Amino acid sequence: MSQRLWLLSMCFLLTNSQPLRADAFDRYTNVVLSKAPSTADVNDRILSGITGALLIVHTNEGRYSKLLVQAARQKVDGTTSVPILLIDRYVTYREGQDRATQASGQNVCLFDGFRLNLDIGQIVPAALSGDLRFVMRGDQAFAEPLGKAKLYLVTKPLPDAAPRKPAKLIVGEMFEPRYFNGTYRLYDDGRRSGTLTLQVGQDGEVTGSYYSDKDGQKYDVEGKLGNVKHSIHFTVKFPRSREGWMFTGNGKAITGSSRLQEREAGFYALRVEEE
Repeated sequence: MSQRLWLLSMCFLLTNSQPLRADAFDRYTNVVLSKAPSTADVNDRILSGITGALLIVHTNEGRYSKLLVQAARQKVDGTTSVPILLIDRYVTYREGQDRATQASGQNVCLFDGFRLNLDIGQIVPAALSGDLRFVMRGDQAFAEPLGKAKLYLVTKPLPDAAPRKPAKLIVGEMFEPRYFNGTYRLYDDGRRSGTLTLQVGQDGEVTGSYYSDKDGQKYDVEGKLGNVKHSIHFTVKFPRSREGWMFTGNGKAITGSSRLQEREAGFYALRVEEE
């Protein structure tokens, strides 16, 4: 059965008339998207009155993609404008990966009849396979999936994408290894950034993971605590090794040096209070 998403006005609203924040969009990872079709919080039927939305598309090649869309108009000369589907952002994930991306883009405009292939991240002609098409039919405007692709509208925030607020870290007078446990935003040499998670065992061994902002690829982290109580040595399996020191006043940051192929640089990591 054909699925269509009707777009009837120009305001950018999400479910419950609340905009989706950038960090909320990021929380809709591949694992969350793959569970969405079986929940009651998405809808694949013809929908009217939609002014802006978070969409999930299961592509023709079997990948999951998320899109922030809104109905809009594009001026084509000084006085005339035509309806378009404005895709504020989209991300298509690789199969079997949590955050690694297959394709992504932003500020994509689909005019009447334009098709978007979400697996390659390109607008394609009718002769080639597409996953999503924008259609104008009289005064009606709608988006529809193509081929074997399936389209879902998120009707309310999905529980698996809800933020998780960890227990507040309270740093005492004596520094404890457990203060390193947590999630951080890591910035390396002004060239790389990502999300770092650290866990320190009772023997001082460090494990964790690092998700790159560039492509969402996950890398394992391993290391150990240093001789100084608030120091840590860990390696992100690029490989890139880092030596850092935690702020002992509040435990909110780690700063230090990194090494990649004998090249040394600086890094810092800021604790994430809301995961």
